[in-house]
Amino acid sequence: MRILLFTGKGGVGKTTAAAGTATAAAAAGERTLVLSTDAAHSLGDAFGVAVGSEPTQVAPGLHVQQVDAQRRFEASWQEVQRYLLSVLDAAGVDRITAEELTVLPGAEEVLALLEVRAHAVSGEWDVIVVDCAPTAETLRLLALPEALGWYMERIFPVERRVVKALRPVLTRAAGVPMPQDSVFDALERLHADLREVHEILTGKDASVRLVLTPETVVVAEARRSLTTLSLFGYRVDGVVANRVFPTEGSDPWRDRWVRAQTAVLEEVEQSFGDVPVWRSAYHSREPVGVEELAAFAAAAYGDDDPLAPPLGEGPMTVRRSTTGATLRMALPFAAKDDVHLARHGDELVVTVGSYRRLLALPSALGRMRVAGARVDGGSLQVRFARPEDEPEEES
Repeated sequence: MRILLFTGKGGVGKTTAAAGTATAAAAAGERTLVLSTDAAHSLGDAFGVAVGSEPTQVAPGLHVQQVDAQRRFEASWQEVQRYLLSVLDAAGVDRITAEELTVLPGAEEVLALLEVRAHAVSGEWDVIVVDCAPTAETLRLLALPEALGWYMERIFPVERRVVKALRPVLTRAAGVPMPQDSVFDALERLHADLREVHEILTGKDASVRLVLTPETVVVAEARRSLTTLSLFGYRVDGVVANRVFPTEGSDPWRDRWVRAQTAVLEEVEQSFGDVPVWRSAYHSREPVGVEELAAFAAAAYGDDDPLAPPLGEGPMTVRRSTTGATLRMALPFAAKDDVHLARHGDELVVTVGSYRRLLALPSALGRMRVAGARVDGGSLQVRFARPEDEPEEES
């Protein structure tokens, strides 16, 4: 099964790119579902049809869904919310305010990820296309499963044992109810589901496509997005450059735009290296409906297969040798001064700009020491040596 996620700066046409790609997949005979994790659902607008909370068929083999976050919220968070409401009620917070305070931040996007997982394991689809939220929200969202995993694996078990042992005393002392086992069970289920989401979306059959317009500010954000997505283990298999002015014509205003866009697109082609860059021409209006979306995809991808699996080994590889091993993490566009590395027990703490990943080391590497590290050729390379080997200088 192929999974494609589309993201980009708001307003660049990522919904159109996602919908067009899904339309092309269905036309090729694949059982295709396209859904959105963006709170501002616009897939229905792109197809020009009313779309509900269940997959709606809009063409042979093509279904569209706008996730019902409330239903998912009730299934995944209701038990926790009931407990939080009881705590706030004991603290004297009015009911309406309490309900607002107990809504999981970013709940709609998070719960849409759980919908992706449910469809991925259902076996009903050959292709799932996800129209993600704008870049910043998507990056926070895709980093969430691993961040929550750190808490659940290290802090949560201790917290659960302490509360269970001292619940009567804590309830009397604090004057508020302590969480029951059902609350902890709900959190564990949510964590397990999100962990599976992360495994699915970082697998060899899943990839992210960045959508941009040929503007300097937009391209700069796309470059940062590629770095951050690679940091968290997501494969980026292509860039869709949207709203490219055609070179035909002699209008001076358009000629200036063509020159500016050409310079930016040359930079994109050079800086994104081996990542394919597909171009879509500027149209007088957004494509709407299955036929126009199919034409958009055909023009953008040309002879390329829009469903081709991502190439390469993935964002992170480990090479073993007789003296140790080298861990390579792809960090395209990251400068040496942007990357900070620390070792904490069996984890590597990798910080790039404002994003940090706590990387659990495989057991074989966990027994070794870090002998050196460097940022070179768009990747972080960390050298590990066996304890008996002499230390090397870090470069």
